[in-house]
Amino acid sequence: MIDMLTKNLRALAIAGALASLVAGAARAEETAICYNCPPEWADWAAQIKAIKDATGITVPFDNKNSGQAIAAVIAEKANPVADVLYLGGQVGIQAKDQGLTQPYKPTGFDAIPADLKDPDGYWFTIHSGTLGLMVNKDALGGKPMPKSWKDLLKPEYKGMVGYLDPTSAAVGFVGATAVNEALGGNYKDYSPAIQFFKELAKNDPIVPKQTAYARVLSGEIPILFDYDFDAYRAKYKDKAPIEFVIPAEGSVTFPYVMALVAHDPHEANAKKVLDFVLSEKGQQIWAGAYLRPVMASALTPDLAAKFLPASDYARAKPLDLAALATAQKAFIERYQAEVH
Repeated sequence: MIDMLTKNLRALAIAGALASLVAGAARAEETAICYNCPPEWADWAAQIKAIKDATGITVPFDNKNSGQAIAAVIAEKANPVADVLYLGGQVGIQAKDQGLTQPYKPTGFDAIPADLKDPDGYWFTIHSGTLGLMVNKDALGGKPMPKSWKDLLKPEYKGMVGYLDPTSAAVGFVGATAVNEALGGNYKDYSPAIQFFKELAKNDPIVPKQTAYARVLSGEIPILFDYDFDAYRAKYKDKAPIEFVIPAEGSVTFPYVMALVAHDPHEANAKKVLDFVLSEKGQQIWAGAYLRPVMASALTPDLAAKFLPASDYARAKPLDLAALATAQKAFIERYQAEVH
């Protein structure tokens, strides 16, 4: 009798263990890992919640930037961890060239303009933003609102200007490109930007590697090179004393892309995530976060009215992603040698 009881208990234990393994596998199947999906950036927090509500798939927050995401996928190439990537536009091209992504055309892919996607679906734009200055008016301490890139070189802004590390973060490199284009440079010559950053170094800039949204809201960084969508979110949703400035010399508009990782572990779930971010609901969430969704119809007139006037945006030029991808390595080498 005791032997029978012992056998039954063992059988139950084994069954319980198997059930736990099955449940764990099921839970794993309901996951999709996105590299570079930080909750404070572009309102990924709301997008990830909506993905979970609509599909049941959990996408954990991830605070990498574009460069760190690519480095991680390269390191994990033999045993991939990530399923999808969210990247600055030119980094999508670089990821494809390094064999890190695989083709997938989500629902809605055909409606994306040709210059904002890889024709085979190795990467595609989901939204874009215009680079400028995100300014905490209260943190200026009575100093005037900066109106131009060259204003930032004035001694009165010493210790008040921040920009993300342009050797790693996509927004940092886009900021450098915006300065370069505005001050007379081009994709083959970043000398104006290098000179600008060398001069700005005398003003003790703050150069974080990750998104610095909260640091601007707190006033720790009064002026940050950042996108319009972050500034509008701070102003309208967080009710912070934030204004967005498109510098007088000009700026750029930059697309952000997503891609399916090659040999990713949760491919079916990953494809559902990519379908969702291009869906009407997903695109409306981006618009609600003051991004320009790649599906223009998702930006309603009431949201568009909260942006700066069209006359200001006329100073912002679109970027050539292929030229940007080619230029990045040489710029990073110069920046590290001459500024960093």
